[in-house]
Parts: sequence; structure tokens; C-alpha cells
Amino acid sequence: MVRRGGIREFLIVVASGLFFPTVISALPQSTPTSATTASAGNPAHGIYLVFPFENAGSSSRLDWLSEGLEELTIQGLSAAGEQVYSHAGRLGELERYGIPATAKLSRATMLHVAEDLDADFVVFGSYSSDGKNLNIESRLLRVNPPALLPALRESGALESLMDLHEKLTWRMLSANDHSYPLNLAEFSKKHKAIRLDAFEHYIRGLSSNDEEPRLRELREAARLEPDWAEADFALGEVYFTKRDCESAMTWYARVPKTHEHYAEALFSTGVCQLLLNKPDRGEETFAAVQILLRTGNATGVDFPEVLNNLGVARARQDKFPAAQADLRRASALDPDEDDYPFNLGLMAMRQGDFKGAAVLFREASQREPDIPEDHALLIAALEKAGNKEEAEQERNSVTEEFGPGGLAAVRVGDSLAHFERVAAELDPETLRFEMESAQSSAATSGAADAQVTPATHLRRARQELSEGRLDAAEREYRAALAVEKSSPAAHLGLAEIARRQGKLDDSVKELQAALAARESAAAHTTLARVYLEQKKTALARAEAERALKLAPNYAAAKQLLEHLPGGKAPVAPPKGDKP
Repeated sequence: MVRRGGIREFLIVVASGLFFPTVISALPQSTPTSATTASAGNPAHGIYLVFPFENAGSSSRLDWLSEGLEELTIQGLSAAGEQVYSHAGRLGELERYGIPATAKLSRATMLHVAEDLDADFVVFGSYSSDGKNLNIESRLLRVNPPALLPALRESGALESLMDLHEKLTWRMLSANDHSYPLNLAEFSKKHKAIRLDAFEHYIRGLSSNDEEPRLRELREAARLEPDWAEADFALGEVYFTKRDCESAMTWYARVPKTHEHYAEALFSTGVCQLLLNKPDRGEETFAAVQILLRTGNATGVDFPEVLNNLGVARARQDKFPAAQADLRRASALDPDEDDYPFNLGLMAMRQGDFKGAAVLFREASQREPDIPEDHALLIAALEKAGNKEEAEQERNSVTEEFGPGGLAAVRVGDSLAHFERVAAELDPETLRFEMESAQSSAATSGAADAQVTPATHLRRARQELSEGRLDAAEREYRAALAVEKSSPAAHLGLAEIARRQGKLDDSVKELQAALAARESAAAHTTLARVYLEQKKTALARAEAERALKLAPNYAAAKQLLEHLPGGKAPVAPPKGDKP
């Protein structure tokens, strides 16, 4: 089984040495000399969130330029060494709010989304064309403290789009930082010249909702620009989603090692090798990914998804001690993920250690109580270990929760390979944290205490939390609250710490404080999960329903509500932007 949770829905592109895509859902992390600290001393440096440009002209034929200018801005800022949320990242956040991707957003809504993502700057704009000439206007909105910089404009022939936008991006960075070190010629050298027709096909491909038009447009972009890695990677992604692994690996292989998507391409290649049952090749690939990521981040830490897949590859070759070491390390790094103890349980079953397997499957079911397979394998392991009474108790308990047909049939004598869980993507939060840490360690670290902002404390806290240092994380969250008493992000962080410590009442109080400061579907859903841990099903259902009222398409709330006894997620009507 391949588990895929949405890395490409929250990508953030970072240009720094080796390029890694990173991502996070409203929880950016950083070291003390983070982007916010850097922006205090150097205002051009920070995290950028780019929105589509508005077509202010009369020709709908150029509607593709709306997302095209967004993508050009993302690529331009990334090439200049800035941290930028991707187009997919922005869409993911809008989905969390229940806002349609096509909705026209007010500046207040843009600012609200940027605040939740800990972005430092928002970029938006407009364009118009008479079919021959093009006018582009770009705006830069600073998030904290809020300030809208003067509009920047460029005009010229439509065919000169790339040059016009390149100059506009350079002017935006220069205007925001009067000591910006690059002149226009030096800035231009950082950008690959792309044919306009190839870029149009690329954007149309990315924007298409249908598979065949998407492939057709992207293949044409790759044909027109044979050495353009963005099109190659995008094609690899489409084929990977189709599980056409042979085609996916062909396109992934064209992504160069210096490209920002190389780590993703290599990781997905390893997933394909496991799907094609080539564990020896998969082991080689994931070992290479592990080395690449270790040397490309500031602390040299491992990534649990890589360790998981490396362990799976080794287990398939009966390299059990090494596989167990990999999976135990992954489980320790990510104490909330159930896949790692689950795979360890499968490995124990293969080796005839049914008591050990039962312990591991129980751990997996405690980490994620609403996954039927965790309980089904737990019951099978208990029965095989001779614990018939305990197995029956577990069966009765989960039958009440999932219904009579809710558990998968498991026969221990059969191959358990189809239960194996392969991580299909790298964890966005960890990647984001590591790349920010790497950038920070490479930068000067003499930021004055006066430059430390609430966002700095939040990023420090998230770093500490990701490393499991709960006391240090709590200190940073409380430092953020000392400056900004109603910070919902700080209350959410303290709620997570309390939950991990088993202080569920304290977690509820912090979540309620976060919601009092700012309602969000994610906070309501998290509160629902805590209520579930307290066995307060009615309260959990009420919170899940509140989440869906705010964001009718929020998948996490839908899934939670569907798993509640008698729960059924409502069908969401179309909803527009209501800033």
C-alpha cells in the first residue's frame, strides 16, 4: 500500500545550494536566524506568497497568464534565492478555508492566508493586453506590520513577456531592499530563457483538470524546451499519479541534480522501484536520497519517510536487522505516524514474533485510532499469539466503531505484502524546517534581540517541537504570547504540546483560545480529535461539523466525521470568497 498525504499540495521552493522542495500546512518552521529575523535586517528576504495576477483586459484568450505570471514570479523569486510558496501550496491553503481556487480574493483575505502560513510578503497584480502589447502591474504587501508598497509597472510587446516580468521581479526586490546586491544583468543570469510558447503549454498543462490534455500540453512544452526541468518534472508527477512508473521514471531521470525538484524526483523514483518490486534498486535509491538530504540540511538529521521506504526495501530482501533499525528510527522521529510501527508489526509477523507484532500494531492503532487495518492486524496478531480473549475484546470494540464490515479479513498464512505501507512523498514540515535551518546556518547570525518578532518565536518553537524538545518549544510559544497575547498559532502549538504530554484538558483550553482569536477548520478538527481521545464523541462531532461549516471541502474534517458513529459528512454547496 502506498500512502500519499499531499506534499505537492503545500510545496515551498527554496533556492540554496542543493535545491529541495519543502512544504508545510500553516506551520512554517525555522531557526532563530529565520526569514523573519533576516527580513528585519534585510527587508527583501523573507517568505513570499504569490497569488494569480488578475486579467484586467477584455481578452479571455490570455486568461492563462493569470497563473502564468504567478508561476513566473515564483520561479523568479526562487532563482533569486528567496523562499516562495508554490502555486499548489497556495491552492492547498485556500482549500483549507473552503475558498474556490477561482475566487477573487480581497487584500484582507490574502493577508489572512499569509498570516496563517507565516509568510512575510504577499505578491499580487494585474495585466492587460490588446493582443500585441502587454501591461503588467505588480504589488507587494508586507504582512507584519501590514504595508502595501507602491505599484510597479512594465509594458512592452506581448512576445517580450519573459523579459518584462524578469525586470518587474528585479525592480520589486530592489525597491523592497535598497541595498539589493544584484543589478538587472546579474539578476537575469540566474534565469533560464524559456520560449513563450513552451511556457504557455506548460501553464495550460498545469492548469488542466483532465489527464490527457495535461499530458498533451506538458509533452509539447518539453518538446519545445528539451532541457527544461520544470516540464520534465511535471510530466513525471502526472505519470507517477497514474502509477505509470516506467514513464514517470523516464521523466524524473531528466531532472538534474542541481534542480530544486531533484530530491523529490529521486524519492519518487525509489517509490516506483518498490511498486515494481525491485527492492534492491529501491534500497540503492533511498540510500542515495538519505545521503543527499543529510548533507543538504543544517543538522544532518534523517527523514522518516526515507527511513520507512529504506526499511521496506531491506525487509523485502530479508535484511531484517537493518530494516528494523530504519523503521524504529523513523518511528522515533515522527511519533504521531502509525505507518512505521505498522510496518514493524508486519516484519515481526513475517518472523513469527506474534506477541511483538501485537504490541506494534497496538501502538499503530493508538497513534491513528481511525485506521481499520491497524486494528485488523492487531486482532490477527493477538489470535496467532494465543490471546483469544483479548482479540475478541478488540474485535467487539472496533466493530462498534467501524461497523460489522469495517475490518479487513486477515489470514496470517497469506502474504502480508499488500498491507505494506510505502511513503509516497517526503514530509513537508521536516523538509521546510531543514532547509530554513540550512539557510540560516549559512547566513550571518548577528540579529539583535530587538529584531526578534513573535513570528521568530513561533518558528523557533516549531523547530523545537519537530525535534521533540517540548520544554524548549513551550518556552518559545509562551514568548510569542507575551508579545502577542491572542496569537492563535502559539495557542495551537501549546495545544499540541499538551496533547503529546497527555494533558488533554489543557490541550482543549489552548485550542479554544486559538479559536477565540481566529476560527479555522484546522483548529476545529484538531479539537475534535482531542475530544475523541477523551471519548467525548458528541463534542467531537460538533467540532467536525463546525469545521465543515467553515470549509465545506476540508478533507480532514470530512474523514473524521465519516468515522464517527453515525457520522456522515455533508455535501458542500459551492462557496465563494467571503473576506
